[in-house]
Amino acid sequence: MSQTLQTPRAAKPNEDADALIERFGSTRKSRFSRHVILCVIGLVMMYPLLWLVSSSLKPNGLIFEDLSLWPAEWSPSNYTEGWNALEYDFGIYFSNSIIIVVLSIVGNLFSCSLAAYGFARLNFTGRKLFFALMLGTMMLPGHVLLIPQYILFAKLGWLNTYYPLLVPNFLATNAFYIFLMVQFMRSLPQELDDAARIDGCGPFRTFWSIILPLCRPAFATTAIFTFISVWNEFFGPLLYLTDPELYTVPLALRQFIDSEGQSQWGQMFAMSVLSLAPIIGFFIAGQKYLVKGIATTGLK
Repeated sequence: MSQTLQTPRAAKPNEDADALIERFGSTRKSRFSRHVILCVIGLVMMYPLLWLVSSSLKPNGLIFEDLSLWPAEWSPSNYTEGWNALEYDFGIYFSNSIIIVVLSIVGNLFSCSLAAYGFARLNFTGRKLFFALMLGTMMLPGHVLLIPQYILFAKLGWLNTYYPLLVPNFLATNAFYIFLMVQFMRSLPQELDDAARIDGCGPFRTFWSIILPLCRPAFATTAIFTFISVWNEFFGPLLYLTDPELYTVPLALRQFIDSEGQSQWGQMFAMSVLSLAPIIGFFIAGQKYLVKGIATTGLK
């Protein structure tokens, strides 16, 4: 009788290691340990924010003496006093920041999406060269452009206005947002453009009716990044705005610090907590699109 000989299956090099990881890495104890470590790291990262909230409820004399998160003496009046402590009530500064943020988001979404559509979906002479030059602007330090921009805006008569803070956003000057949208648009099937062309759509109609609705994750990512950067912008408003009535929230917070007298730390921390609320709310509202937009910009 003939016997069938079976050769043993060759083991993969990482088979034993993978088996050990699958056996011991997913146990309840290991999962609990990982969650504990992540919670500890999260609490460490949240400590500055918790300290800020706690300090906003303390009197000025105890803020730097009592470092505990639970105030020994409560002073919720910091919020009401801080709201009306400056030359104008803090609602004026919130309104100024909201106006600049909303118009900046609209400008970046409009201009950067058009530029990204040209680089991602249209064929024209010198496209790769212009795209490389556009990416090269990301390596320019922002301070290199401060003096030329200031001279230009001064000659245009735009000092002490919002134009220097808004107009560049409508001219697609942020290469990062353009690159973000280009990568997202390149992940869309080219057959969509071909089908639209067969139906008689021109480039702008294709962009408006087909590409634009599919780019909501990239637009949400751009909107969130723009909101955070513009809301926290300090140097630009400090450079171009001189009228306190036009100040944004960061400039208003700076007024609580007095280099020669008594600084109102409690009131400043209270207004700082309020100034964080729009950022946190906007981030939570668009978190789903933010993750999706960033995850898909690397696809080709």
